[in-house]
This record gives sequence, C-alpha cells and structure tokens, in this order.
Amino acid sequence: MSRPVLAVSDLRVRRGDALVVDGVSFELHASSDTALIGPNGAGKSSLVLALLGLLPHHGGSIELLGHPLPRSGRVPAAIRDQVAYLPQKLQLDGRFPLSVREFVRLGCSPCCDHRQAVPAVLQRLNVDHLSRRLLSELSGGELQRVLLAFCTVHPRRLLVFDEPRSGLDPQATEQFQEVLQQLRLEQGLSILQITHDLQMVRRSCDWVLCLNRRLCCQGPPLQTLSRTELERLYGTDLVLYEHRHHHHQ
Repeated sequence: MSRPVLAVSDLRVRRGDALVVDGVSFELHASSDTALIGPNGAGKSSLVLALLGLLPHHGGSIELLGHPLPRSGRVPAAIRDQVAYLPQKLQLDGRFPLSVREFVRLGCSPCCDHRQAVPAVLQRLNVDHLSRRLLSELSGGELQRVLLAFCTVHPRRLLVFDEPRSGLDPQATEQFQEVLQQLRLEQGLSILQITHDLQMVRRSCDWVLCLNRRLCCQGPPLQTLSRTELERLYGTDLVLYEHRHHHHQ
C-alpha cells in the first residue's frame, strides 16, 4: 500500500488548560473522501487546525505528505503548497472590488502559468461565466464553487474543509458535492471534511472519523453511522442531528 497522505498517532491538542483532542490516531490515503463528524464542541476544528500546522499539538505525531510536523505546527512551504484549506467562515470584505478571476489567480503557485490555469479551473468548475463578477455579487453556491476553484487552481494532494456546505440550499449542496467528487476522481485528491450532513456522508464518503475529544469509532459509513454508534457519539443530541439529517433530504 502506498504511503498515507496523512498519518496521525496518539495526537493530543490543548486549548488553554483544556485537552480538546485526546489520543487520536488515523490515516488518510490517496483519493479518499473522509468525513469528520461529532457533536458541537467535540474538538473537530481544533483537530483540523493541528493537522494543518495552524495550531500546536502537545503530544503524539502528525506526518503530512511524508513529512513529520513539529509540535510548533510549522509546515514547510513545499508541503503547504500541496494542501488547501477552506474554513467554515471566510470573511470577504465587500468594499474591496476583487473579481472572481483576480481572486482565483491569487491561489496560483509561483511556478503556475495563471494565464492558462485560471481559465481552465473556472471552466472545469462551471464558473467561467462569473470570471468578471465581483466576489460580493455571488450567491452562496457560486461563492463555494469559486472558493473551490481558488483551492484547486494548481494541483493539490489534500483538500480540507470545515463544513463547506454551511448555508447552502439543497440544490447548491448537491452540486458542490458532485463537483468535489469529480475533482477527487480526476485528480486523485484526498478530502477531509468536517460535516453535520450525515446523509451526504452516507452517499459520498468512503471513511468516517467519529470524534468527541477522542475517536469513538472510525470506518466506512455503513459501520460508523449505525444507530448504536451514533448514539454513542452524540448521546442525547442524536435527535437533533437526525432531525437535521432528514431536513436536508
């Protein structure tokens, strides 16, 4: 088996005095789509930030694209360039008149020919007709596609998303997921996504990490999304999450 894109062993992360991630171990492999699920306050965002080197870790180890990350979290530029991260809330200043084409160009690496790469990625994601529009003029679904274009305007090996479908209507959610899967199959990308959309996880993901400070379970959706495992993960909050799940169907 090829070397994993991401290997995590006995990881521990603190926020202040609180141990928010405790003893977490897992691997991500090429072309996989992994969902990270769990109740609010379970440490999902803290885990992702530590994996990206944006938050120090206090124990265990992280190996990203074959390179061990120091506990300080500093990621070498050559590795950082192969990873894209889309946070849950991206603040865009509407007063700054940046067009879609100009914004996506900012995602190019120094060795990337933006004159070819930008039109190509906009066309691939079916947003080339928006190239001259300002970011502030886009709908939620359009903006998510443009952000995905920014993330993939040059080749990446790992895409990390924190609730990328938050605020999207069902149609935009479905379209975004279809584009994501197309990119994964065409480019061999690995995907790690924090999500509360259990229906999407059942339909699209091939691996699930169930986190509540510790990993309660991990495995394929058929195993991890059983009622028994979900009750163990969410406890009394399960009714809330099942309501959200049915609401999005």
